Amino acid sequence: MRKTNRKLAALYDAALAPHGINIAQFALLRNIERRQPVSLTELARLLELDRSTMGRNIRVLQKQDLVLTSRGTDQREAAVSLTERGMTVLRAAEPAWEGSQDAITARIGADRIRILQELNQLL
Repeated sequence: MRKTNRKLAALYDAALAPHGINIAQFALLRNIERRQPVSLTELARLLELDRSTMGRNIRVLQKQDLVLTSRGTDQREAAVSLTERGMTVLRAAEPAWEGSQDAITARIGADRIRILQELNQLL
């Protein structure tokens, strides 16, 4: 299963590379967009990562000027939002993401995609 996951990730990474992001960063940007501003703790919980890992991932996106951190409603917690550049990169990368989805569906079939989605929900 891990080998399959790496191959799938590599397909997405190759498609997203021209936009300067990888599959994990795309997913992170999408989640931030849907919930912004969102606390680092909440984002880590949603994506099932530990808080320190999330902080490192956010710093990488900050260096690329894709996200902005500020103080949330609780002054002890940082909140994350997309920058204008982050929104632009996300919008530009969406067709590449969708193209990858279509290519994978064409290779393995819609029925197998549904099975993978069902298995993912069980995990």
